[in-house]
Amino acid sequence: MPLQKVFAQYYFYDNNYFNTDLMFEFGGSLGAMNCLTDVGGKKGLGKRFVKDLNLGNNQLNGSVYFTAMYKEAVGLRLEGSFGHIKAYDSILKNVQETTPRYNRNLSFSSRISEVSLVAEFYPIFLFINWASRDDEPPVLSPYLLAGVGYFSFNPQTVLDGRTVDLQPLSTEGQGFAEYPNRKPYKLQQINFPVGIGMKYELSSVFNIRAEFMYRILTTDYLDDLSTRYVDPSLFSKYFNGNQLADALALNDRRFPDPKYPINPIGGQIRGNPKNNDAYFSFNLKIGILLGREKR
Repeated sequence: MPLQKVFAQYYFYDNNYFNTDLMFEFGGSLGAMNCLTDVGGKKGLGKRFVKDLNLGNNQLNGSVYFTAMYKEAVGLRLEGSFGHIKAYDSILKNVQETTPRYNRNLSFSSRISEVSLVAEFYPIFLFINWASRDDEPPVLSPYLLAGVGYFSFNPQTVLDGRTVDLQPLSTEGQGFAEYPNRKPYKLQQINFPVGIGMKYELSSVFNIRAEFMYRILTTDYLDDLSTRYVDPSLFSKYFNGNQLADALALNDRRFPDPKYPINPIGGQIRGNPKNNDAYFSFNLKIGILLGREKR
């Protein structure tokens, strides 16, 4: 009788398998990645959070992961993710009114590589004692995600048919003595992933998931854009040759417009430093579970 009770506590599938306290899962995913930055968005001066999102900018991303799971209630996952993001002001060309962001005429794209350590929390296993119930544990379970990650990015744009790295050009005077508060940004940084998901047990070995993950960043330079235009005459003090030509061409790409006159010594608004950038992904995952045992 005690042995049957143990099996009832960890009953899983077709009455043939039971769960051990600690199980492991490895798998992979494919999905879409997008970003919320100062570039592109919707008409006008821009809106907050998802109201400024352009779904047409979704890019392919994928990942591989390994998870240790305790009693199906709490998991710790190590994951490597790879993706791409982009945004461009010209997406606003066909809106009904001409906008400052369309006239700004900036664009960027970047590859994203990320390693993260994320905790998974399953409320229906955390707060329900299935061993004390006659019901079988559900095969469909929602979960919450929170963790820390380390990611790399490299904002680029296209100039005269060439792909140009933006960070070395200090387009907003990063590192210039004349702008002491504008420090060069690093291309490898910490982020904080948070998200939600839904897991479905296909069998005693396989499961599938649908998962949304949002990355909270500590930088506003995911798109190489944050604050105000600089005095373009300063670039010749720090650069020369092709680097100087690229910096002059890319720090200010505005179309001439009498509604938004260009100040030759800079100082006008280029981006919004009040909100950091972010990127996020929606993925479909398939996992292989190790640790279930036969009766």
